[in-house]
Amino acid sequence: MRFARTIRFDASDDNVFERAAMSDEWAVSGAFEFSNWTEADIAGKRRQAFANGWLGLESFGRATIVAVAEATQAEIEAATLALAAHFVARYGAPALEAALPVAREEVAHMQAMCEDHELNDLLVVERRLSEAGVHEAFRSIRPGDASIDMVAKHVDGDDHGWR
Repeated sequence: MRFARTIRFDASDDNVFERAAMSDEWAVSGAFEFSNWTEADIAGKRRQAFANGWLGLESFGRATIVAVAEATQAEIEAATLALAAHFVARYGAPALEAALPVAREEVAHMQAMCEDHELNDLLVVERRLSEAGVHEAFRSIRPGDASIDMVAKHVDGDDHGWR
């Protein structure tokens, strides 16, 4: 089965997110984190996480890009359990058993999205606040069609400015 895995072309995620996901983590959209946000919450590095960040399921950091990868049932179940435990630890879910159905729903959504794509397709997310809440739009890029400037921002090591 297909699922999303974080990838990093350079160190830019370390510079734009409060916590960057590691490379090769299983990932979900993670839009649930922003469900109660207002425009006032969307500033600085939090703005980047809101606007373009996927949620890694090991570090619970954010990544700009994920790739469609092949996952085993055991890997999917481990990712689901990790997300459920995150709901308990971070968001106050009363118990793992209560959090598991919500985690399964998040994981199933990501699986369904990935099933529509070829292995190694790159996925990016764009979010904005709307009257109805958080609106997400997804874009895919075939690896052979991608130029590096489509998917990565380059940081100058001397001054940490964007080029």
